[in-house]
Amino acid sequence: MTDRPTETGPILDAVVVGAGFAGMYMLHRLRDLGFTAHAFEAGSGVGGTWYWNRYPGARCDVESMQYSFSFSEEMDQEWDWSEKYAPQPEILAYANHVADRFDLRRHIQFETRVTAATFDEKKRCWTVETDRGDKVSAKFCIMAVGCLSAPNRPHFDGIEDFRGPVYHTGEWPHDGVDFTGLRVGVIGTGSSAIQSIPIIAQQAADLTVFQRTATYTVPAWNEKLTPEYRQSVKASYPALRAKARARPTGFYFPFNMKSALEATPEEREKAYEEAWARGGLPFLGAFGDLLFDKAANDTIAEFARRKIREIVKDPATAKLLSPDNVFGCKRLCVDTGYFATYNLPHVKLVDVSRTPIERFTGNGIVVDGNEYPLDAVVSATGFAAMTGSFDKIRITGRNGLTLADKWRAGPRAYLGLASVGFPNLFTITGPGSPSVLASMIQAIEQHVDWIGDCMAHMRDIGAETIEPTLEAEDAWVEHVNDVSQVSLRSTCSSWYVGANIPGRPRVFMPYIGGFPVYVQKCNEVMSAGFEGFVLDAPRSASNAEPKVRLTERWRVPLDIDVISPAAVAAKRVPVV
Repeated sequence: MTDRPTETGPILDAVVVGAGFAGMYMLHRLRDLGFTAHAFEAGSGVGGTWYWNRYPGARCDVESMQYSFSFSEEMDQEWDWSEKYAPQPEILAYANHVADRFDLRRHIQFETRVTAATFDEKKRCWTVETDRGDKVSAKFCIMAVGCLSAPNRPHFDGIEDFRGPVYHTGEWPHDGVDFTGLRVGVIGTGSSAIQSIPIIAQQAADLTVFQRTATYTVPAWNEKLTPEYRQSVKASYPALRAKARARPTGFYFPFNMKSALEATPEEREKAYEEAWARGGLPFLGAFGDLLFDKAANDTIAEFARRKIREIVKDPATAKLLSPDNVFGCKRLCVDTGYFATYNLPHVKLVDVSRTPIERFTGNGIVVDGNEYPLDAVVSATGFAAMTGSFDKIRITGRNGLTLADKWRAGPRAYLGLASVGFPNLFTITGPGSPSVLASMIQAIEQHVDWIGDCMAHMRDIGAETIEPTLEAEDAWVEHVNDVSQVSLRSTCSSWYVGANIPGRPRVFMPYIGGFPVYVQKCNEVMSAGFEGFVLDAPRSASNAEPKVRLTERWRVPLDIDVISPAAVAAKRVPVV
């Protein structure tokens, strides 16, 4: 950690917490709009998720040509992705390219963790404090803390006695880890485990995987991108971006709106085989009712289980690896050689669903009375999703109310953007927005543009504060909950509802109604003079139409096939 003087000084327009993709774009947008802004970042560099998650095999599960910023057509043309699914080092290199290209680092204080943010009701500004002694005031506080950035580290008895290292996939050593010749244990079989296990198995002398819940995963069929393919995408990038924004997921892929139950068994099999051969998250788009009709979902779930039985040679292991819940209920994973890894003689799977891990010893892990000797352990136990990073900061609004207290029974926010009692506090991809159910960069861009346009409007009319009304917040939270019940995703215990963390309230946190439906709602709120918000402005200006209506690219062209609210109500929206 480098020494530096603490930050103080005049009131800024905005403090941004975090310098991942959300924080970087927020800084860029605010600067273009003429606002003064400063960001604090806990890491020593930009990139957020892709700065911290450096575990073996880490890569994006959205195709790289779409997992990128769309605000700069010039950057679209100049950056070249090497693979269909970009690996973590390449995504981090892209983040650094963005920071350099737009000269963002001079607005960021690295190796600095925000510890508190307090709203001063008299001065109508936020005071932000850090672990480095900074105390900065700003009119707006913008949380760009990420949805999956607070590692979940479950406590195990005796873990302090274990003589080997214990790594978490979400906080991986920057210089890497060499498992050559070691006996390695991996706890968990979620996304990071599914990506890392095949790589670790190549190095380890012995690999033991401790699985509580089996996970569905679809092959990525990753490949190098040819110059010809990259050029073909770049030639029509604006059209691709527009089509992506019109999809429930915020990224584009062809999908079949027909019902799986209306197809013949032969037609279903053909569709599933073709989707499996394409691979990736679009597998859920084989039919339109897979996440809305249990009988339809049973057909794709059995197809996936059959694929596992075909790949994994040992029937008992194959059975353990075969989920018995709804296909796609939890986040669908994308893998390279995951199931085949269990055919290797030095890889074994231990079921901890009925007999959990009892304890660590100095030499390993004990399950059901059996000790598994280990030299190193990888904790692939995920994150305190959506709200975990907020929990690390004492955020205090009006009348001494803390966000932690307000959200104790579950997060409450209007549009996932703002919360009653916390004026001028914005949450990028917060609970109640599509966030993790959409391509994150597109979700980030839409929120940042909305926040920037809102701040510009407030400046134009002389408004000091903006805050949702209780009625609007209650109605939106109710809507988010109602829409979640339409989907089968609400039927299982997943990190979407906080089920991976003991004691957390069970609330479906992201908005599952689809990205274009959500964007339309945000546009309507802004176009109606920020309906559902109270702006503290002169009476003559408070009802003025926004001068900055909304960023043009969020107006979906009429000739684009948009998945509408009617499609959501008809239960025909494939959301990956």
